[in-house]
Amino acid sequence: MASIFSRIVAGEIPAYKVAEDENYLAFLDVFPLIKGHVLVIPKQEIDYIFDLEDDVYSALQLFAKKVAKGLKEAIPCKRIGVTVIGLEVPHVHIHLVPMNGMDDMNFAKPKLKLEAEEMKEIAEKIAAKIDL
Repeated sequence: MASIFSRIVAGEIPAYKVAEDENYLAFLDVFPLIKGHVLVIPKQEIDYIFDLEDDVYSALQLFAKKVAKGLKEAIPCKRIGVTVIGLEVPHVHIHLVPMNGMDDMNFAKPKLKLEAEEMKEIAEKIAAKIDL
């Protein structure tokens, strides 16, 4: 069975996309820690990040770097936090989280619930700042 992220890649499930090329996709986390919390994935469905081929792993990181630079311009913050947990969805994904303090990366805290219109506005704002 395809992961939820593979279903997003296939267009079966909508997402608030911020960047995409032929191999990678970045979109807003629908249960964000902070406004602007983005997930970056390879379109190829692989469960564990360290199972990626070296060239795919490197390209994913470079894609995430471009997204992070645009994200920081769109959502003013001190840093963009990066983490890979990968237990909740069996598909490689990198979390990019705008940070102003350490607690902004606390995955145990309650997630935000944003309205669809606000998510769309945030996604558009971030997408406008990403230069692929």
